[in-house]
Amino acid sequence: MENEIEDLVRRLGRLEDELERKLEARQAEFRYRLEEKRAVFEESVSQQHKLLKTGLLTFLRHSPLATLVVAPAVYGLVVPIVLLDLAVSLFQLVCFTAWGMKRVGRADHVIVDRHRLGYLNGIEKLNCLYCGYANGVLAYAREVASRTEQYWCPIKHALRVRAPHPRYRGFVDYGDADGFRAQLEELRDRVRETARARRATSEAED
Repeated sequence: MENEIEDLVRRLGRLEDELERKLEARQAEFRYRLEEKRAVFEESVSQQHKLLKTGLLTFLRHSPLATLVVAPAVYGLVVPIVLLDLAVSLFQLVCFTAWGMKRVGRADHVIVDRHRLGYLNGIEKLNCLYCGYANGVLAYAREVASRTEQYWCPIKHALRVRAPHPRYRGFVDYGDADGFRAQLEELRDRVRETARARRATSEAED
């Protein structure tokens, strides 16, 4: 069973590599390149994007009334999302440091760049800013939570979990008491190993 799971994980890794190659091909198709983590379109493409922009008045006139009415409820969530962002950052700063764990890179998850697209008007850019930030914070929080779960309770659930975080596949099976006791420290070490390596490098430099 373990060999089968490891084989599936390897196959998943190959699929992720293939997906990355496909995404790179899309960059060429839409004629942009990445420079210092920023997409840069060819000049002719940028000009075409500007021509495709919808004016604000036209955009509002064609927006469903229900969309406009619920907008305050949608944007009202920005307050708890910002608080979550701050709380998660403080949590990992304090707790991950105490546990000797590698901290999650916030910038790897909170990615805000779609507002730079020239074919979006001001409202659409604001929407993209908000969506990118909100979903990024949730992804950031999920990664922090997943590392915490691996450290304290790396046990699979008895019931099926839909779309579990990537670390979940390596957890101990539900009911495997011996496996839990035997593998707990190893699973903890996996989220501490980078932090240990960083400390060893720092000590070597001193």
